[in-house]
Amino acid sequence: MKKVIIILGPTASGKSDMAMRLAEHLKTELISADSMQIYRGMDIGTAKPSREEQARVKHHMIDIVDVDEPFTVADFQEKAFKCIDSLHNYNMSPVVVGGTGLYINSLVYDLDFTQTTSDTEFRRKAEAEAAEKGSRALHERLKKLDAAAAARIHPNDEKRIIRRLEVLENEGKGEKPYDFLRPREGLDYRLFGMSFPREVLYDRINRRVDIMMEQGLEGEAAALYAKYSDTPTAMKAIGYKEIIDYMKGDISRDEAIRLIKQNSRHYAKRQLTWFRRNERIVWLDAQEKNCFKNLITGIE
Repeated sequence: MKKVIIILGPTASGKSDMAMRLAEHLKTELISADSMQIYRGMDIGTAKPSREEQARVKHHMIDIVDVDEPFTVADFQEKAFKCIDSLHNYNMSPVVVGGTGLYINSLVYDLDFTQTTSDTEFRRKAEAEAAEKGSRALHERLKKLDAAAAARIHPNDEKRIIRRLEVLENEGKGEKPYDFLRPREGLDYRLFGMSFPREVLYDRINRRVDIMMEQGLEGEAAALYAKYSDTPTAMKAIGYKEIIDYMKGDISRDEAIRLIKQNSRHYAKRQLTWFRRNERIVWLDAQEKNCFKNLITGIE
């Protein structure tokens, strides 16, 4: 059975470096499962692979849409499977790498997104309400309608809050529940997670933010803001939202940096919560000197 190898983990867990090593070892190519690296121009803040890294190993699903273009998990699923099929045709085992849980689940589990309801008008109104009152107001509404979903979704995660409200608004009009317990058949999926002690991971996140600032995150966010304003959902991403708030004069530069670090740590915690529910993931100790060797052994 043809293999699909998935390297996952929270932000700053070293999954990209490990996937690069693996792809070079297997002489194959990478498929990104990162919901922010799909956007052109969002490079520093998404820790997108450098040009040199992309020259070493070919990456798919990076820089495929503009910041103001809509892109759904269904779009990802369709395009990623085309990449997977193409690589299999060349007798290569694709290496998928990323931390967007739903993107990964769309490949590993038999999820059909073709029947999900899309209500553009409802979404437009909800986004306008969020811009006026903040995402927490929408989260409070979600809490009243679906407490379980509200508990899963962070009050600042505007995109997922609006999507869940959209689904609830259109219940009975085609929306099907996703069955995350039905594995997709026909492919041999090997899932590996990169693990650090929490205090080490948080320190890596803080240092990564400092490096992003040194690399020019401010300038990147300013250029995107000048081109797109802060309306597109992608501009609400961690790192960009806080810098834009600083540029607007709502917070200080130091506070923006502090919030980026804090929000990144919270995001990593949510990623870990999501992944820990999946018993198919083999967790690798990223600090173990034989980590890469253990990965190769697990694949073979």
